[in-house]
Amino acid sequence: MIRPGLVSITFRKLTPAEIVRLAVEAGLEGIEWGGDVHVPHGEAAIAREVARMTADHGLNVAAYGSYYRAAVSEAKGLSFEAVLSSAKELGAPVIRIWAGAKGSLELSPGEREAVVADVRRVAEMAAREGIAIALEYHRNTLTDTPESTRGLLESCAHPNLRTYWQPRAGVPAAENARGLERVLPWLSHLHVYHWWPDSQRLPLREGRDAWNLYFREAGRAEGDRYAMLEFVASDTPEQCLEDARALVELLD
Repeated sequence: MIRPGLVSITFRKLTPAEIVRLAVEAGLEGIEWGGDVHVPHGEAAIAREVARMTADHGLNVAAYGSYYRAAVSEAKGLSFEAVLSSAKELGAPVIRIWAGAKGSLELSPGEREAVVADVRRVAEMAAREGIAIALEYHRNTLTDTPESTRGLLESCAHPNLRTYWQPRAGVPAAENARGLERVLPWLSHLHVYHWWPDSQRLPLREGRDAWNLYFREAGRAEGDRYAMLEFVASDTPEQCLEDARALVELLD
């Protein structure tokens, strides 16, 4: 089953309470709480309060969207222990992390191995707490292409490791769908938006044909997951409500 949700950092200027109310009004079921603003890494009291608020409004914590970058963040002062602590207090079933800070073609062999080793390390740490690790599927990281993402997942070879997926901007829908198929055995959640031709944000309804294709493909994966709205056009709650209606229709 694919359930509709929202990524909290879509509205960094809104408070957690405002985001919860927006998600309820939009008819969404879960929230990925961001670790940069709404549930800061290592702030246990805030994580507990946001967890309570989310549950009290009948919503689920879909994930903890951390800004931990493998083989980078520890040296810059963000420990994975702090990230994991917040995820536990939040009650998040999965932590999203980033596969380094360079694209797959920019990494030296040694840098790539460092990312692999750190991803494997944090996957094992999270597994001991019953929390999954999922990679952000994003440019300027080692998960910038389907092939590199799959290669990283296979190199790590850890049962607690999965990957998010989102369409690559400017790539035709059929090609994006083939990329999704490449990582389907490891699929965690989906980030949902419609950008075309590159980074121009458009209403989700205008991307209906592409997302019908993506959801058909994602529906072949085992297990349940969330399809979560991210970065709506104009950055307005009104557009979020419109996109939420389109998302629910697509999933129905």
